[in-house]
Amino acid sequence: MSARRSVATRRALFVPAALALGAALTLTACGPDNGEAAQPAKPAQTTAPAAGAPAAPGTAAPAAQPSAGAPATKAPAATGSARPKNPVAPATGGGGAAGGDESYAYTHSCKGDVVTVKVSTRAGAPDQRVIEVHNPGSTYCGLSYYPLVVIGKAAAADRSDNVAPLVPGGLGGPPAYALAPGKSTYAVIDLNPGSGVSRDWDELNVLADDQMPNAYTHNFPLGAGAKVGKQPKLGLYRETVEGAASSVEQAGKS
Repeated sequence: MSARRSVATRRALFVPAALALGAALTLTACGPDNGEAAQPAKPAQTTAPAAGAPAAPGTAAPAAQPSAGAPATKAPAATGSARPKNPVAPATGGGGAAGGDESYAYTHSCKGDVVTVKVSTRAGAPDQRVIEVHNPGSTYCGLSYYPLVVIGKAAAADRSDNVAPLVPGGLGGPPAYALAPGKSTYAVIDLNPGSGVSRDWDELNVLADDQMPNAYTHNFPLGAGAKVGKQPKLGLYRETVEGAASSVEQAGKS
């Protein structure tokens, strides 16, 4: 009996001691001895799960990858990082971009107080005169197919015997010639195409566009020794003097 009582007594003492030891261990695991907060353990590096597989508990899900053929979303461009190239001017009056193309010229005639007009003798052709019209403005403007030209006498009070040159025919209506900003166009007049009888006309009167007021007519002396035949010929406005001289052959033809 005494042996059994001794075993029972040891069991009774062992159980509370074990419980007390377990509690002490639990308190030790919950916090450090020095009172500082416990640092969480770093998770072990794991391999990214295969597409469509759920993420492991406690790990961040990988960013979704676009499927084949789906466009990737682009990040917005930084504000003011680049300027647009070649901005288009606003349209005005139904005539195309403001001064930006030929269609604008077809609805906006050149102004007599804007364009400049010069006349010179063509090199190698003493009976021909080159009429140059220049646009110093910043926009296109429209001219007729050729300038309005009259040959006469500078000192004459009566202008009834002035003569107009033959011009190309069969041209139809406008639009005619578009003169670009900062550019010149040329027309050539042959004063004596047939080397015929010389007249005593000595002045060339030029209106750059036949719709301009007569106040913008320019008067140019033909110079000493100029020979004017019975029927001078005038060609079309062209970008080059050579092209303008070639078009003189069309004068008088329908």
